[in-house]
Amino acid sequence: MDYLLQIIGNSILQTAVLSWFIAQLLKVIIVLIIDRKIDFTRLTGSGGMPSSHSSFTVSLAAAVGFLQGFDSATFGLAAAFSLVVMYDASGVRRSAGQQAAILNRIVDKLGKEELSATGKKLKELLGHSPMEVLAGAILGIIIAIIRYV
Repeated sequence: MDYLLQIIGNSILQTAVLSWFIAQLLKVIIVLIIDRKIDFTRLTGSGGMPSSHSSFTVSLAAAVGFLQGFDSATFGLAAAFSLVVMYDASGVRRSAGQQAAILNRIVDKLGKEELSATGKKLKELLGHSPMEVLAGAILGIIIAIIRYV
């Protein structure tokens, strides 16, 4: 039980989760403003503005830096982790989403539902544009600064 309390009380993890939540909430707000509809699926969905993955990992790294030093090995690991996540979000996952959109159009045009293994459309909103990743990273830095400076 002590471990659970330690995890819940972990300031660095709290910062990262808060940053993720704010990014997800901002997605709902942005969809509300642009599309004039409330879409609560954006609270847990991937893709969109800002990148919650970037926000989460950058706030984690910044929190480690503020608490343990920006010259610590732990900060170096967290920063490297953030860079890999952001690269993946704007590269590999974004490309997978673009491919899903093309495959969905092909299946629609052919009108053959049996071409889809699941009978459902592939998820297209997977990754992020570089601007969405940057916005998430900036949000993560801001949240960490508010919590630690």
